[in-house]
Amino acid sequence: MKPTDLALLRVPGSVSIAPDGSAAVITLTRPDLEEDTYASALWLVPTDGGEPRQLTNGPSDQSPAYSPDGKWIAFTRAAKGERPQLYVMSTAGGEPRRVTDPEQVKAGAGAPVWSPNSRRIAYAAHVPDEGRYSTDKDSSPDKEKPRRVTTMQYRLDNLGYTNDRRQHLFVIDPFDDDAKPTQITDGDYDDADVVWSPDGQRLAFTSRRHDDRDRDLANDLFLCATDGSDAKRVTATGGFLGQPVFSADGATLYYVGGELGETRHDFVARNEGLWSVPSDGSGAASRLTDAESINIVPTGRTVLTDDGVLVGTEHRGTVRLLRVPFDGGEPTVLVDGPRQVGSVDAAAGVVAATVADPRSAGEVVVLRDGKEETATSFGSTLAEGAHIFDLQELQATAPDGYPVHGWLVRPDGDGPHPVILLVHGGPYTQYGWLLFDEAQVYAGAGYAVVLGNPRGSSGYGQAHGAHIKGDVGERSAPDLFALLDRALEEPGLESERVGVHGGSHGGYMTSWLLGHSDRFRAGISERAVNAIDSFTGASDIGWMFADELYGVDREGQWRQSPLATADKITAPLLIVHSEHDWRCPIEQAQRLFVALKQRGADVEMLIFPGEGHELSRSGLPSHRVARFDAVLDWWERKLR
Repeated sequence: MKPTDLALLRVPGSVSIAPDGSAAVITLTRPDLEEDTYASALWLVPTDGGEPRQLTNGPSDQSPAYSPDGKWIAFTRAAKGERPQLYVMSTAGGEPRRVTDPEQVKAGAGAPVWSPNSRRIAYAAHVPDEGRYSTDKDSSPDKEKPRRVTTMQYRLDNLGYTNDRRQHLFVIDPFDDDAKPTQITDGDYDDADVVWSPDGQRLAFTSRRHDDRDRDLANDLFLCATDGSDAKRVTATGGFLGQPVFSADGATLYYVGGELGETRHDFVARNEGLWSVPSDGSGAASRLTDAESINIVPTGRTVLTDDGVLVGTEHRGTVRLLRVPFDGGEPTVLVDGPRQVGSVDAAAGVVAATVADPRSAGEVVVLRDGKEETATSFGSTLAEGAHIFDLQELQATAPDGYPVHGWLVRPDGDGPHPVILLVHGGPYTQYGWLLFDEAQVYAGAGYAVVLGNPRGSSGYGQAHGAHIKGDVGERSAPDLFALLDRALEEPGLESERVGVHGGSHGGYMTSWLLGHSDRFRAGISERAVNAIDSFTGASDIGWMFADELYGVDREGQWRQSPLATADKITAPLLIVHSEHDWRCPIEQAQRLFVALKQRGADVEMLIFPGEGHELSRSGLPSHRVARFDAVLDWWERKLR
């Protein structure tokens, strides 16, 4: 796989299944290198083995939703130069019709949610303050009035400022040509995750309306009438939650959420679970899945079947699909094996899910009558245009006897091959059984790639993730070295030519390892935390994340900062960062670069304009290719 083979990726997204289970509609996205954007369209996938076909031409169609009567598909479309608007198309055919107007929904509409009678649609949208975020070509953001900031939480990476464009809920009749969206919530807080009750008389949504919401991460479920009146909180403001759905009789709300500890912002290494709560607020919420072993990941929506609730859960590099009984108890595994479930929906006894594996960025899998069938072949475009390398599973043992799980991606030929140790971000995330473009590109260039899930990662239980808290570098390093040593036992790998590379937390560990070890010939540190003291105030989440992960002792935080041992970094280092990164602001890169440059170290800095923290995953396609080119150039100069 070469950098420009990004254009061959086909990535399925949201899935919505027809009420009769006969078909599913999904979004399919591909990087468009010529237009330097992402093109996405809707595809219809029959669940009975018929041929998938493209329904729309985009350029950017997302969030499809079948109406309950099966006659309509609602979705969002971002026309060129515009923000997403709601569209509706008939399942019988014909052109989509725009429902919302850019002049009315200036910041763009969120995913559509149909009412039970298929006559109304609810959605969330940001409401800019007067004079903010104009799309007028003659206006300029640089000429807007100054922002007065009085809260801790006022901005978010990849979105921007939030205190001057709160997100609220709207309802619209999509079949009335003269209808305008009705805003049903307002106030100095954000509302999201709207769902209709089965009788169509109420709406449930999430919001943060408690008095001290600026200093924690807790939110709540609320219930209101369809015009927004009589809003009532139904949860106890103790955790973070989302993806609510009503039970069939409307008496219960199921949702995904996690606990936050006494501070109400201790989210590090906290497993998310499935919960239920009486929808009228008459009782306490109950956790239906085990807090230690099950970590639920987003699957687009929480889906009910006749027999339980469908959720995706991390497990040793996989994402399994589980069906959890309505009252809790032992879940049933529906999709397992070396792959990862993405979006899920179900109707009429049929389940449709997008599933990625090491050879495809995702296919639609259909479950019916206990049988599983793959209904698409989207991955064939890449498989036919580029050579894909297999994942070789590794099991290592840390010095204290703890097992460390990982993988090796080996290039063609006998070697000896130079080696790159990749470290993931988070840290509470996981590498796993899926097509990872970075590992494929590096292996395609002749490098053996080692990647894995040391303690601090998710998918192996909360204790596994929480192990590194308070001494992150020292506790992460032994597992990473154990995994590297295990990989180097394989034939054809060159132990004298090893590089280390990571982004975000992986960038932090790259900088940290280079300052505490001489095992690496070179490194690449991307979008990293290098100085915890300034990260605390400069990052959008630093005010609480730093204390929760690294501990509250300031001397201890400095000791854990890679900048503290920058004078010991002797290996060549490439620092990669984005100008608009608000998660790990660019000063984190600049401080390390200057410290190394002042003493004449071999260091370079690559800065991407206009990008945020997610450059390597969702940045401009041209920037993703340029990043790959720079990475391969660095390894060619420093590892060959």
